[in-house]
Amino acid sequence: MTRIRELDALRGFAVGGIMLVNTWQHTPHEPGTGVDWAIETLLQSRFYPIFSLLFGVSFVLFLRGASRWRLLVRLLWLLCFGLAQHAFYSGEVLTDYAWYGVLALLPASFLAGGVPVLVLGVAVTVWGLTVGGGPLLIPGLFLLGMALMRLSPPRRLLAPAFAVSALATALLTAAWTRTGEWSVYSVAALAGAAAYATGLLLVLRPWLSALLEPLGRMALTNYVTGTAVIVLAAPLLRADPTRWSVVALALATVVAQVLFSGWWLARFRYGPLEWVWRCLTWFRRVPNRLESGRDHHRPLPDPGVS
Repeated sequence: MTRIRELDALRGFAVGGIMLVNTWQHTPHEPGTGVDWAIETLLQSRFYPIFSLLFGVSFVLFLRGASRWRLLVRLLWLLCFGLAQHAFYSGEVLTDYAWYGVLALLPASFLAGGVPVLVLGVAVTVWGLTVGGGPLLIPGLFLLGMALMRLSPPRRLLAPAFAVSALATALLTAAWTRTGEWSVYSVAALAGAAAYATGLLLVLRPWLSALLEPLGRMALTNYVTGTAVIVLAAPLLRADPTRWSVVALALATVVAQVLFSGWWLARFRYGPLEWVWRCLTWFRRVPNRLESGRDHHRPLPDPGVS
């Protein structure tokens, strides 16, 4: 169960980072400021790869207790959530996650073992890089997450993985600042995502995990409500030439979400949208309220943004 809690904390870390980057993306970037430079160079495109890897990881977890048909239903409902969110936030990724889950993860689930999925994931990720990166990296990252979950690499590899990815990030980021090549930036971002993920897992302590886990367990709720906050605050964000309102809004939103998520999960098994998603997946009302704060019979996290 410890490993699952670490993944929840890592997902919460990604949710917080996505909130900051998404907020910044809805502001004008000219003239550039120090905030713009820091977010673009150090943070942009670093968090959704972590989120995508975890989607692939959780795909494997879900299939341990459910059929592929049930998982297809779950992905189709995720598509519906994405279409609803698209009505007020055109930059949503839920529809991408649903489609790529159907097109990449479901077929790959028929492959035996982790190595074939790993090879396929590397190939699809390289393809995504060559054709422009961005959302096209998602299916390859899904597959890499599935492969990592199946292969279960030992924890002793975290430190060398962090060292290699951190060095690669520094070198590639320096190369991008000189060349301006988008392909170099995309590879630097993937290396940065690996460095952030492995680094967090190395330094994760109980107090930090206690803050991040609820945020990650309610990732769907927090992602959707976060985008709603961005849309409502858009006039304020556009009117601030310093871009410090981006940092303030993102920080305030994440703090509020951490507090609310902790409060909610002390009383319920699933977040509000996570519970609706689960009920729709199983076509029945799933019990949600905890009988007591000492209820240890909580299920493993569901795929992706759950």
